[in-house]
Amino acid sequence: MTRIICAIICGIFALIALIISIRSFKEKGFLFNNAYIWASKQEREQMNKKPHYRQTAIVFALLAAAFICMTIETVLATGWLWIGTVTICIAVIVYAIASSVKNELK
Repeated sequence: MTRIICAIICGIFALIALIISIRSFKEKGFLFNNAYIWASKQEREQMNKKPHYRQTAIVFALLAAAFICMTIETVLATGWLWIGTVTICIAVIVYAIASSVKNELK
């Protein structure tokens, strides 16, 4: 029973991350990006939001993939899907740092 509850929770997180990712690819909705969140109102108005939306969309798509792997692993208990989950999480961290540095250098 605990596995099913964990799988449902991971599935819900995956769905939420996927929805945020799709909306960010369409450049709609709130921009979940530190550069935007911490910018002043004046900086937000002048900011080119397109690269920040793209960065956010990719990060949330990768997070959705990680949660989907967790969901499948929780249900099937294969043991090897955790490697995929950890790999995706590392990719999220590396991408977020690299793209933030790249955006700041522009």
